[in-house]
Amino acid sequence: MVVWGLWLERRFCFSTGAQSRKARNLAANPNCVLCTEQANEAVILEGTAQLTSEPTLVRRFAELYQKKYKWDTSGFSEPIYVVTPRVAFGLYEKKFMGSATRWEF
Repeated sequence: MVVWGLWLERRFCFSTGAQSRKARNLAANPNCVLCTEQANEAVILEGTAQLTSEPTLVRRFAELYQKKYKWDTSGFSEPIYVVTPRVAFGLYEKKFMGSATRWEF
């Protein structure tokens, strides 16, 4: 499922509606995969998503989210997730055979 998110303090953070299918799925199974929009220059991150209520992170997330997406975050109360990566893959389509890379965390 598509998410709007951002990198904050070396972590990928995103939000979704508390009652959304995405939130219910993550409550049942926190494993997730994140991908970039550009499939021809792909970065794929596998990890786990956890809810955060860390006040400084939540406040900073709302500020940066509003700036990036032009979304009014005043009174923002939806859950915020932080993704802890396990493995990442990167590849460049035109040089796939020699450019695919894997990182483990």
